[in-house]
Amino acid sequence: MKRLAVYCGSASPEDPRYIQLAYDVGAGLAERGIGVVYGGGRLGLMGATARGALDQGGEVIGVIPDALANSEVANHDCTELHTVGGMHERKQKFTDLSDGFVTLPGGVGTMDELWEAVSWAQLGYHEKPVGLLNACGFFDHLIAFNRHMADVGFVRPAHQGIILAADTLGALLDKMSAYEPHMPIFKMKAEDL
Repeated sequence: MKRLAVYCGSASPEDPRYIQLAYDVGAGLAERGIGVVYGGGRLGLMGATARGALDQGGEVIGVIPDALANSEVANHDCTELHTVGGMHERKQKFTDLSDGFVTLPGGVGTMDELWEAVSWAQLGYHEKPVGLLNACGFFDHLIAFNRHMADVGFVRPAHQGIILAADTLGALLDKMSAYEPHMPIFKMKAEDL
């Protein structure tokens, strides 16, 4: 994995562990020679991730919609900063530029990015690993809900291993490195659906 898209919030929660986590992830990826592709912002967890990677001499590619770039939240310290027309184009650029996805704590936008990466993997638009860094137990309920969707039958057995979750960056990267692509819906026969 040469580059990973990092999905995370642009907010700065009161609990300092989240900002520190984002900084450590950026630094940890850079120390491993893995470039960061992220939302291009300078605020919150986004900005902390970029700072962590840049402080370690890592590559940081920001992808930001023009509406946000024009509101002075763009991080011009990035190695590269791509301004795109909207959110769909942004997520496509994340997919094109990265070898996988790591999701850190965040809000609605972060969840949108995660679920689109999962959905695209399920369908067959990409075969890249989708990681969930469950630091501080932030994603416990989401992991349980994903398991519930599978138990009820809304996530096919072939797709139940798309989300790779771990509590530490090292463990998550190990899982992502070992990821074997599944059978996408585009290649399934009607009787498998």
